[in-house]
Amino acid sequence: MSGAARVLDLLALRGHTLAVAESLTGGLVAAELTGVPGASKSFRGSVTAYATPLKERLLGVDGTLLADRGAVDPEVALQMAAGVRARLGADWGIATTGVAGPDPQDGQPVGTVYVAVAGPLNGPAGAGRVAALRLNGDRAEIRRESVRSVLELLGELLADEHSENARAQDTEQNGGD
Repeated sequence: MSGAARVLDLLALRGHTLAVAESLTGGLVAAELTGVPGASKSFRGSVTAYATPLKERLLGVDGTLLADRGAVDPEVALQMAAGVRARLGADWGIATTGVAGPDPQDGQPVGTVYVAVAGPLNGPAGAGRVAALRLNGDRAEIRRESVRSVLELLGELLADEHSENARAQDTEQNGGD
């Protein structure tokens, strides 16, 4: 099962929805998700904010943060995920930002990527999670690995949440605490 299919299955189990904010991946995450039959049950939509000013305008990323650190930054990734989650009315938001090449950007070398997840406030990603990646390969490989990594991060958080919920239900059913 692909990462996208796994994520969509886990979201559907909870009746949760997902929104995606993309920069360096340019829509590849959304394409991967919508390639799975039945994706519309959970996938709300995406924003491809390739240009830095759009990250502020469309996703609500702090303009001072962008001016000070540039778009390739862990906090920017987290704000992108939280922003797309809020703006598209989803339970979960994921984001990708980084440098696929051929040239460095914002003082960051090619292969520097940040992927982020923002989820329900009471879940394991309520405050958000960011993964810093240092990827090798050509532009296409870096973008492909970024897609895989953001879906894997979300899948891990959804699986953790599923395990926590199952343990809580088991405890309730058995009268334990």
